[in-house]
Amino acid sequence: MTTTTGRARVPAVEGFFTMGDKPQLIGGRLETGGYCFPLHLGGSDPRSPAGSVDEVLLSRRGRIWSFTNSAYPPPPPFIITEPYVPVVVAAVELEMERMVVLGQVTPGWTVDDLEVGMEVELELGVLYADDETDHLTWQWRPVITEETFGKGT
Repeated sequence: MTTTTGRARVPAVEGFFTMGDKPQLIGGRLETGGYCFPLHLGGSDPRSPAGSVDEVLLSRRGRIWSFTNSAYPPPPPFIITEPYVPVVVAAVELEMERMVVLGQVTPGWTVDDLEVGMEVELELGVLYADDETDHLTWQWRPVITEETFGKGT
């Protein structure tokens, strides 16, 4: 995928999400009925370690279960741009799957803007960039309602 500026946009890690205007996380549905993310963690269900896992696209929306700021850089293998800019991370419970997925919150939102139970939607954002390519990851963007209007950017 290439933007109008000519920069390529690629997933930072292949196979974790779909690309496009309405991205979705690529997860798995376990034969025991639960879900997993990422897909390759499907065999980690202790109730059925050898069970089959079907690839599914997970819900795009959920509610914040917990959140915090990341005031220090994560360890390798994460690629950090200098100077490090702290990010907000949220654990989001996907309503249909009843599972929690951790991810960054879109830039412009602070911990002061967020609340447990707030609805968020999945979108793609730049994790890091090199000379020609934006390497993307999933991020959670609060859904704008009357309550959230004016918070974040």
